[in-house]
Amino acid sequence: MTTHHHPPDERTLFERWVPHPLLTATLTVIWMLLANSFSVGGLLVGLVLGLSIPRITASFWPDRPHIQNYGKAFAYVLLVIYDIIVANVQVARIILFRPLKSLNTCWVCIPLDLTNPEAITVFAGTITMTPGTVSCDLSADGHALLVHCLDAPDREAAVRDMKARYESRLKEIFP
Repeated sequence: MTTHHHPPDERTLFERWVPHPLLTATLTVIWMLLANSFSVGGLLVGLVLGLSIPRITASFWPDRPHIQNYGKAFAYVLLVIYDIIVANVQVARIILFRPLKSLNTCWVCIPLDLTNPEAITVFAGTITMTPGTVSCDLSADGHALLVHCLDAPDREAAVRDMKARYESRLKEIFP
């Protein structure tokens, strides 16, 4: 995938109004999902947000995130949705049926093979969106992620699982 980099005065009208088309589409869809119903007014608000937020923040990230494989990115999104549903059930079971003293809460440090800032952000966000885990800190050098686990009897297995399930896939999606 090639990206065209134009000086600000050479950008097309579309590039000026929609600096990050994928983000615009994503924000619009997320707004519609949050509204939980379809209406023309809701769609217009979603489009306004989807167009204005990327324009306002465009100077903070002049290069579009590069996705190497959109098919794998779509599969990753489906995997994360599935994992969120499964983790919700698991956390509900833990909360309802397990005594607090039997939980193995812990902090784990995940060494990162990812170097792409967008990929690291997606990885940390995925961990946080999945109930039972939360990303808490990225090391100053960007090579490790601190994660809190609600119930992880084996810390090393928890790290291996997160790296294999998410990080390895993200390495295939982001260059």
